[in-house]
Amino acid sequence: MTITLPREQQEWLEAQVKAGYYDSIEDAVASIVAEHMQLDIDDMSWARELVEEGRASVEREGGLSLEEHRRRVARKLQELDRK
Repeated sequence: MTITLPREQQEWLEAQVKAGYYDSIEDAVASIVAEHMQLDIDDMSWARELVEEGRASVEREGGLSLEEHRRRVARKLQELDRK
């Protein structure tokens, strides 16, 4: 099989091989296709219970906005930098 990819994708694949993530471009493409095939098979039903637990927790205890989470993480990182 012969395929033609946009230059950006080809360069990305070459970089992945050069970094040692894959042995060859062919291996990279085969691995990525296999991952996508698995996504088609995985209906995520395994996660349903976990999602429901998370939703129930937010309803019981309240949630945290993304902005508040980021503020807390930034404060924690500042604390760690001072040590």
